[in-house]
Amino acid sequence: MTDVVAYETHGAVAVLRLQNPPVNALSHAVRQGLMAGMDRAEADPVVRAVLIVGNGRTFIAGADIKEFGKPPLKPHLPDVCNRIEASPLLVVASMHGVSLGGGLEVALSAHYRVAQPEARLGLPEVHLGLIPGAGGTQRLPRLTGADAAIEVITSGRQVDAQEAADLHILDRVAPGDPQAVGLAYAQELLESGAPRRAVSELPAPAPIDWDATHARVLKKGRGQLSPAQAVRAVQASADLPVAEGLAEERRIFRDLMATDQRQGMIHAFFSERAVSNLPELKGVPPRALETVGVIGGGTMGAGIATSALLAGLQVVLVERDQPAADAAHTRIAANLKGALKRGKISQERHDKLVEHVLQVVTDYAPLAPADLVIEAVFEDMTVKTAVFAELDAVCKPGAVLATNTSYLDINEIAAKTARPSDVIGLHFFSPAHVMKLLEVVVPDQTAPDVVATGFALGKRMGKVSVRSGVCDGFIGNRIMRAYRTAADHMVLDGATPFEIDTAVTEFGFAMGPFAVSDLAGLDIAWAMRKRMAPTRDPRERVGRYADKLCQAGHFGRKTGKGFYVYQDTAPVPNPDVMELVAAERVERGISPRSFSADEIRRRYMAAMVNEAAKIVGEGIALRPLDVDMVLLFGYGFPRYRGGPLKWADLQGIETVLADIGTYAEEDDFFWQPAPLLQQLVAERRCFDDLNKAAQT
Repeated sequence: MTDVVAYETHGAVAVLRLQNPPVNALSHAVRQGLMAGMDRAEADPVVRAVLIVGNGRTFIAGADIKEFGKPPLKPHLPDVCNRIEASPLLVVASMHGVSLGGGLEVALSAHYRVAQPEARLGLPEVHLGLIPGAGGTQRLPRLTGADAAIEVITSGRQVDAQEAADLHILDRVAPGDPQAVGLAYAQELLESGAPRRAVSELPAPAPIDWDATHARVLKKGRGQLSPAQAVRAVQASADLPVAEGLAEERRIFRDLMATDQRQGMIHAFFSERAVSNLPELKGVPPRALETVGVIGGGTMGAGIATSALLAGLQVVLVERDQPAADAAHTRIAANLKGALKRGKISQERHDKLVEHVLQVVTDYAPLAPADLVIEAVFEDMTVKTAVFAELDAVCKPGAVLATNTSYLDINEIAAKTARPSDVIGLHFFSPAHVMKLLEVVVPDQTAPDVVATGFALGKRMGKVSVRSGVCDGFIGNRIMRAYRTAADHMVLDGATPFEIDTAVTEFGFAMGPFAVSDLAGLDIAWAMRKRMAPTRDPRERVGRYADKLCQAGHFGRKTGKGFYVYQDTAPVPNPDVMELVAAERVERGISPRSFSADEIRRRYMAAMVNEAAKIVGEGIALRPLDVDMVLLFGYGFPRYRGGPLKWADLQGIETVLADIGTYAEEDDFFWQPAPLLQQLVAERRCFDDLNKAAQT
C-alpha cells in the first residue's frame, strides 16, 4: 500500500486519505493508491462505505504537472474513476480547498459529495487546450443539466460551494474537519439506508440545440477548439449510452492532445510560472514594501494606485493641484467601486481603502516615508526628469524610484538622480488595476534588490512580471511598433485597415491593430512618430494618413472618430480613412494591389516574430518565453497559440525566415532578418531550445 493514500477504518467506513503534498495532485502513485484502497475496502467484510478525503489544504487540485509531457502510466485516471464509481460499497467524497480537473472527476465518481463552505471546484482543462478526460463531460451534465455543465466546462472557472450545491454537484455543504464531516455524513447515509447512487446511472441530460451552442462557444473562443469540442462531448452524454459517451469523450481528449493549440496552451501554462524565476534574483531579498507613492492621477496613475490599494499597500498619490487631486480621488474611488461590485472586496474593506488607506495630496513632502514611488506623468523626458529631481530630494535613502514610461530611456532618467542604483522601470498596462502584465525594466546601474522589489510588487499585485532591458519601447511596445509598421505598409500597398483588423481577429486576437489604436488614442502613436522623426532613417517608410487623422482632431474612441466611427451602435469604418490613404498612394506613386487574409496574417506575424527574435538576441528579453508572456498578457495574443515565438516554432521557424526573405526583396530595410533567427535555422534549433537551455 502506497504512503500517498493512507488507509484506515472507522467502524463500517474505510477512509482513503490522500497525502501527496502540497495539493494532493493525481500522480501515478496516488492513482495506484486509490485503486489499491478500493480493493482493500471491498475485501473487508465489515466495511460498507468508503470515504475519500484529502490531507492538508485541499482535496485534489488536479493532475500532477510533473507528469505533463511524459507517457501516461497505468492505472489511467478514467479507469480509476470508473473503478470508484462501480464499487458495490457506498462511496463519499469529502471536499475542501480546491477540487479541480481530475480532482473533481474523482469526486464525481463517488456516490455522494460533501464540501466545506469555502471549497471551490471546477474543470479547467480548456485552459490547457483539452477537455475533461476522465468522465467529467459525461457525469457533470447528469447532475446539472447540459447548459450549466457546458458553462462550467467551457469557462474553466471555479465554482464556490454554495453554487455547486445549487447546481446539484454537491449533496451537502457543512463546516468542520473534512474527515470528521465526511465520516459523519457517510455514517448518516448508512443509517438511513441511502442507496448507492452512481452518477453515470442517473438519467441523461435533456437535449438542447447542440449545433447553435457549439457555434456560439466557438465564436466566443475566437478559434480555440477545446471549449467547442467540450460541447460535443457533453452532447455525447445525452445522445449515447454511458460507455459510448465515455469513449467519445476520450476520443475527443486524445484528438486535442495532438493539436498545436494544446502545445501552445501548455507552453503558456508553464511559461507563466517560469517568467519571474530569474537566476539573478536567487538569494536576493526585496526591500521593505508597505507604502507606495504614485505621481500623477490620470487614468494610468489612478489604475496603479488602485492596484496597490487592492494589494494591501498604503498609497500616497501626488497631483499638481486640488482640482486634479479631487479628480484622481474620484477615479480611484470608481475603480474600487467596480472591485466591490465584482465581489473582489467587501463593503467594509472598500470603505477603509477609500477613507483611510488612500491619501491624495498636492505636494511631494508626504512621500518622505514611502518605500517605493511610481511616476506616471506625461510621456515627456523633460517632465519626467523634473519629477525625479523632486523625488531625489524628498524620498528617504533606499526608497525605490520607478518610472512608468512606455518608451523613454530609463538610463537617462536614472542619470539625472543622485541614486541611479535605486531607479527602475515599472511599465504597467492600462487599465493598470485590471491588466495582468508588468514589464520590470532594468537600467544599467540598478541594484539587484531593487529588481527583486519590482518583482515582489508585481507578485503582490497579482501581475505577470517580465524582466526587460532598456530600449525604445522595451519588449512589448517595440514589437508592437514592428507589426504595426507591417500593417501600415500593407495599407499603403493596397490593403485596407479594416481588412487587416478582420484578418488579425480571425487569427485569434480580440482586436486588430487599427481598432487597438483607436482604443489607446491615435495621439499617442502620433506623439511617438514626431519624437522619432529627427533621427529616422530616410529608408524607412512611414505612412502619413494617420497623422492627417490626428491633425483633424480624430484620436479614436475618445473623440468619436478615428479609423472607425463610434456611435451608439457598433463601430463602423471611417470613410475618411481610405480617402486619405488613396491620396497618399497617388502622392507616392503606389499602384495598389490586393492582399489575401492569409498573406496579411503571414506578414503581420513575420514582423512580430522577427522583431521578437532581435529582442531576445540583443538580451533585452532573457528568453523567448519572456516575449511570449508579454504578448499574451499585454497585447491580446491568443493564449492557445502560446505566444509569437512558440507559434513560430509550431509553424517551423525556417518557414518564417523564408517569408522574411521574400518580403525583403521589396523592402530590404524593414525586412532585415534577425541574426538569432538565422542562427537557429542554420543550427536546426528552435526558440524552445533556448527556453530549455535557460532552465539548466
